[in-house]
Amino acid sequence: MNNNDVFKKLRVALQLRDDQIVEILQLVDFRISKAELGAFFRNADHPNYMDCGDQVLRNFLNGLIIHLRGTKEEPKNVQDVLKQNKAAVASAKKEKPAGQTSFDKPKKPAAKKPTPKGPSQKTKPKKQEPIVEKVRFNNGKNKKS
Repeated sequence: MNNNDVFKKLRVALQLRDDQIVEILQLVDFRISKAELGAFFRNADHPNYMDCGDQVLRNFLNGLIIHLRGTKEEPKNVQDVLKQNKAAVASAKKEKPAGQTSFDKPKKPAAKKPTPKGPSQKTKPKKQEPIVEKVRFNNGKNKKS
């Protein structure tokens, strides 16, 4: 088990998002971008995969201690912090429906088409067209007859 696996498991167990991890790392004055974090969480076969170094994991664990327990001057209750994280994840899920991504435009309800008042067209079924049509292949050459 390498540092990437430990980092992934902590992220899932504590239900942390990328922006929360960046904030935790900033508590110990360690700057990292979301793109670099994404490289740590990728599959090992992916071309943009990056090994998580000891320094990154060490700083994350030290920042996690400050995030969960607080400092000596301002101690925090761990359970309260975990509840806040859980509530933040739940609210993020409510804001974005499951089928909609941030790239999709919000769907407007479709207006109903007015029904025709004339005779019903359902009484006469249409003649079905054959599935395979007659096709003549020339194979790219014009043959002279």
